[in-house]
Amino acid sequence: MAAKPKPAVTPHASAAPRNEHARATTSETTAQSMSPGKTRSGNSTLRVLAMLWPYIRGFPARMTVAAALLVIAKMATVYVPIAFKDIVNHLDPRIAALTVPIALIALYGVLRLIGALFGQLRDTVFERVSQRAMRASGLDAFRHLHQLSLRFHLDRHTGGVGRDISRGTRGVYNLLGWVVFNIVPTIFEIAVVIAFMLRALDWRYAIVTLITMAIYIAVTIWITEWRTAGVRVMNEVESLANARAIDSLLNYETVKYFGNEEFEARRYDADLRRYEDAAVKTESSLAVLNGAQALVIAIGVTVLMAMAASEVVTHKLSVGDIVMVNGWLLQLAIPLNMLGFTWRQIKQGVIDMEHMFALLDEHAEVRDMPHAPPLRTHGGEVRFEHVSFHYNPDRAILDDIDFVIPPGKTLAVVGETGAGKSTLSRLLFRFYDVTAGRITIDGQDIRDVTQESLRAAIGIVPQDTVLFNDTIYYNIAYGRTDATRGEVEAAARAAHIHDFVSSLPQGYATTVGERGLKLSGGEKQRVAIARALLKNPAILVFDEATSALDTLTEKTIQHELADIARGRTTLIVAHRLSTIVDADRILVLDHGRIVESGSHAELLARGGRYAALWALQARQPLDPTAV
Repeated sequence: MAAKPKPAVTPHASAAPRNEHARATTSETTAQSMSPGKTRSGNSTLRVLAMLWPYIRGFPARMTVAAALLVIAKMATVYVPIAFKDIVNHLDPRIAALTVPIALIALYGVLRLIGALFGQLRDTVFERVSQRAMRASGLDAFRHLHQLSLRFHLDRHTGGVGRDISRGTRGVYNLLGWVVFNIVPTIFEIAVVIAFMLRALDWRYAIVTLITMAIYIAVTIWITEWRTAGVRVMNEVESLANARAIDSLLNYETVKYFGNEEFEARRYDADLRRYEDAAVKTESSLAVLNGAQALVIAIGVTVLMAMAASEVVTHKLSVGDIVMVNGWLLQLAIPLNMLGFTWRQIKQGVIDMEHMFALLDEHAEVRDMPHAPPLRTHGGEVRFEHVSFHYNPDRAILDDIDFVIPPGKTLAVVGETGAGKSTLSRLLFRFYDVTAGRITIDGQDIRDVTQESLRAAIGIVPQDTVLFNDTIYYNIAYGRTDATRGEVEAAARAAHIHDFVSSLPQGYATTVGERGLKLSGGEKQRVAIARALLKNPAILVFDEATSALDTLTEKTIQHELADIARGRTTLIVAHRLSTIVDADRILVLDHGRIVESGSHAELLARGGRYAALWALQARQPLDPTAV
């Protein structure tokens, strides 16, 4: 038999498989966001196969060569028993004078060599197709995930999504491997053997063989479908356990703060216990499948051999004929014996791909208009024109927001928690589209230009700077990935972090840890500032950029932010009013509406909401939740 791709093995498996049929059958998929009807629909298999076709149709030459090699390899394999029959007949003194059939023996060896060699060549030729399909499908899923809205990602477990892509790409490879390396060769070999049986033997041999295969296939599919429910439960529990484990480890500090290590371990163990129970049931049902398959094969082989033996006794067949029949039966028994396992792997491959392709079906809430032009900035004027927005129809976040940030000016937005301040920056970046009204930059509606050009024109320094688990250099250079080292270092100097980085033993090659946890809050903010400077945007957004810092660090970084904002259109979202006193204009939001607007001095003189907030913070300067 040709080499097969390795089946995916469940990480929790603790025992080696007992036999060929007992190999792991859990290719690890999840259906946690798919409806039961969808995952169980018979049409889903055809749909998955249809979605897989575009990834392989680009290799017509390789597929043609692979098909030709398959035909040659299987024809040679089927001819092996015929050559063996001729050898046995030449060695039978009742049929011919006893001679050593050197030519037939050589032919026998050559046929075996061709069968094995061309099978391996077929595998090699098609390997590029399988690997490219796996790579292309995974890349499509990865790109599509980045195109989906922020709303989608806020509702998903990051670990679960990563597992979906990993399992899906592996499912693509496994499905192609099992179909091309097992199902197609098996069907072709069975067809050729049946044809040879009809030509060289009684038609009854072909009928018995076909009936045996039909019963075997029917039993295999029926029992496999019955087992699928248990396998799905096992995979769903595994995905949940994996997502919870990643979530717990990402929040390592929180777990330690509250001494909840044992609580997290108990939650994880509860999922593993459910997985263990489902795996035991699945393995038990596997024994039923193995037994049924073995029974069908044993009965079929016994009937065929009895028929052949009786005809040898009555001299209707020669000894060589029974050897030929036996050889064919043995050759068919091998793929038939693997058919159940192969079918399960194909089903698992389909299940693995279902969720990945379901991700590709997810609606991209924010899309570019057809033939949308890039944003053209000439000054960076930002306008919110009667903008309203809600995440859900029954809960308005912003209501009739109308303001202008002139080119090179700074506008600050303050208000209580939940007033909708940070939503303004998300709408400006077009993470969501407005429900009503419009947002323009230099007169261009941001919905009419490409998202790529829009976001290239805006830089942000967020409150919670989350860094990649990579080097400081990588995190700064992420602002403009084609920047030179000199430009990266210049941005670091402007953000007043170059000297600190240079003092580290590994300098810019220092890794920052998961989410940048190896750096202090001020150091992370300076990296974020350097990254924004390197991007050199026309518009800057400071989204509560210093609210998580101590007073001394905040004042230092506040001066740096003021320096980089000079000459750029700037939107500041702030909790602490002391950080925005120099803004050209200040908006006060309350429940999604602008209730006051003006400069710091004007708002204080007015004695309204802003003045009350200022007085409150003046009395409680250390309380960051005062606003």
